[in-house]
Amino acid sequence: MISRTWHGIVPLSMKDAFEKYEYETGVKESLATRGNQGAFLKIIEQGRYAHFFLCTKWDSMESMITFAGEQPTIAVTYPEDEKYGLISDPIVLLQEVSDSRDPFQG
Repeated sequence: MISRTWHGIVPLSMKDAFEKYEYETGVKESLATRGNQGAFLKIIEQGRYAHFFLCTKWDSMESMITFAGEQPTIAVTYPEDEKYGLISDPIVLLQEVSDSRDPFQG
């Protein structure tokens, strides 16, 4: 199993709106993709910003590529990202993992 973790930040004033948007875009689309084994969102406030970490888990590289495209280490972006003041890390982290549990718990 493979995990794919994205990181981005938004101004703290946009945190709630962006959280809703993230569930409507990245979380919803990844969960709807065949081979997805889970999508987990972690939000951490730091000063004037909210950090968003989205970890999706996949049964294979092929499944991940169906969602993320031919370069799965590059962030998936959406048309309205700028509306929220999103600063997206362009690189995502891929790791082999042993299960589909929420990596942000425990």
